[in-house]
Amino acid sequence: MNQSPVLDPEEQKCLADIAEHGCHVLLIWDEELKEIDFAYSVGLPVSVGQPEVLVYGLGREIMHFMINEICRQCAEGLVLSDGLRIHDLLEGHDCIARWCTNGEAIKEHLGWALWYHRTQRGVDVEGFYQIVWPGAASGLFPWDEGVSQDVIEAQPALYESVQ
Repeated sequence: MNQSPVLDPEEQKCLADIAEHGCHVLLIWDEELKEIDFAYSVGLPVSVGQPEVLVYGLGREIMHFMINEICRQCAEGLVLSDGLRIHDLLEGHDCIARWCTNGEAIKEHLGWALWYHRTQRGVDVEGFYQIVWPGAASGLFPWDEGVSQDVIEAQPALYESVQ
């Protein structure tokens, strides 16, 4: 007999958030400040037909807002693509979606998304969009000449390099 596994409270919350809000947002941080904080979505392929997204190196509330705002914009018709400028995520600046298919990056960064898609949908995560933000003062992205080293270090490039 095939019985469904019992879900723990965190798994139940993940499923409830996807059903109610369109996605579940995971905030990953290191209390010892050895690793860079990041956040990612779980559920976007189901709720809005778009890949999961990930953002690095900003405050937890800001990253949480950005992912929820992307979910909202996608529900209203935004279609993510590599190099797409996304408005209204950060005041005064656009962010850019960058496509990542690196299997190690997926495995290392998207644990809950892997759990969700494998156990609830029977599929793997084959890619996601890293949402890249510019420096607040300069408006320059990590690949731009003259960008601050802090902007580069705060958001490791999981995507293919810009030519």
